[in-house]
Amino acid sequence: MNLRPDPTFYATPKIAMEAPAETLAFTLMLSPDGSQPDGLAVVDVDPKSKTYGQIVHSLLMPNKGDEFHHFGWNACSSSLSPLTGHSFLERRYLIIPGIRSSRIYIIDVKEPLKAKIHKIIEPEELFEKTGYSRPHTIHCGPEGIYVSTLGGGGEDGTDGPPGIFIMDCETFEILGRYEMDRGIQDKHYDFWWNLPRDYMVSSEWGLPPQFENGVVAEDLLSNKYGHTIHFWDLRGRTVSKSIDLGENHQMALEIRPAHDPVKEYGFCGVVVDTTNLQGAIFTWWRDQDGEWQAKKTITIDPVPAAKEDLPPLLQGFEAVPPLVTDIDLSLDDRFLYVACWGLGEMHQYDVTDPMHPKLVGKVEIGGIVAKRKHPNGKEFGYAPQMVEISRDGKRVYWTNSLYSTWDDQFYPGERGAAMVMAHVGENGGLTLDQDFWVEFPEGYRSHQIRLEGGDCSTDSFCYPSV
Repeated sequence: MNLRPDPTFYATPKIAMEAPAETLAFTLMLSPDGSQPDGLAVVDVDPKSKTYGQIVHSLLMPNKGDEFHHFGWNACSSSLSPLTGHSFLERRYLIIPGIRSSRIYIIDVKEPLKAKIHKIIEPEELFEKTGYSRPHTIHCGPEGIYVSTLGGGGEDGTDGPPGIFIMDCETFEILGRYEMDRGIQDKHYDFWWNLPRDYMVSSEWGLPPQFENGVVAEDLLSNKYGHTIHFWDLRGRTVSKSIDLGENHQMALEIRPAHDPVKEYGFCGVVVDTTNLQGAIFTWWRDQDGEWQAKKTITIDPVPAAKEDLPPLLQGFEAVPPLVTDIDLSLDDRFLYVACWGLGEMHQYDVTDPMHPKLVGKVEIGGIVAKRKHPNGKEFGYAPQMVEISRDGKRVYWTNSLYSTWDDQFYPGERGAAMVMAHVGENGGLTLDQDFWVEFPEGYRSHQIRLEGGDCSTDSFCYPSV
């Protein structure tokens, strides 16, 4: 136990931006065919280091077939909450769920180059205590660790709706389900909150039979994937309002609220509009009457392509959809980054006015048809996917794998793991770092990234910036 709060806990986003820059990144490695154990790679991101851009330590798990996807910290700046804070905690453990196995690993990274397994939670415990399966997103809350799931009970995960469960932030015991009244919520994906304002927003992807073996074309074309966002009374644990974005807006994924808790708005990325193959970003906000609203504020068009250049799934459309699969918001709430996994593009929008975003930067790399190389001349397989931003907003990191079976559908053949970084201009603009290219072990793909000391998609803040 610490007598003082962890120095990587920050009261406000502004203070976090002024903290020392990251020197290490933690990146998930997954074996797409389950022939090898999944693992955690520790990457040197210090430009002054001799091992810059290299994996300096890796930890492989004792099991196979987990399919690592998303992960997060045991504790973060939310621990400074004036209500139920645990400011004695350390940002010490990474919580890594296996989205396919429903197994959860607790990894001690107090000494990053000696990272080790602290505890393993077997799927049977998760099923028994929650009735949920396929754990997905981790958020550290002031009184516990919140974990979203993509599956309910039963072998195929369709016995009851998926949801969120809470883990003890010290023992990592599973406590139980979060929801008291979920309303119409019957699918799940992401969630995040505004702690002082006492609300949470959640989103929807699909149920396990709709994603585990790849996208189900019939379900997509009949608009059976998730298209609703839900607003929750955070402490009451009940849905206060659900907003249907329109059934054509299939797969409402990442939720990114403004980091400054004074602001009551945020963004949600939509993978595809089935009427025109566009990708989209919705801005959601609370109006002057206290009502939740949502409006489409960004659209990204598909690109025509020859049938023979497309994977079978897309040949009938003769076009490449953007496939918005991840978004991330800088700590100053200024820039929103949008990964267009189909096109092979990373977009940067100025969202100072969240209702009127402006495209101010773009990197083109990879892509289903374009197949653009990195400036260093190396092949960049797949396309920009999981994106993470440094606390100071000056560096943007991303990897290239979405989900093993979806990778294989949209990008047939093995394309290799990649992790790259781009520098951010003072007034926007993105430039790939030619010297930063992470080599991963053969047979692995790379997914989510976490940064030493916290990053833009993990920390939630309890006090306004001044």
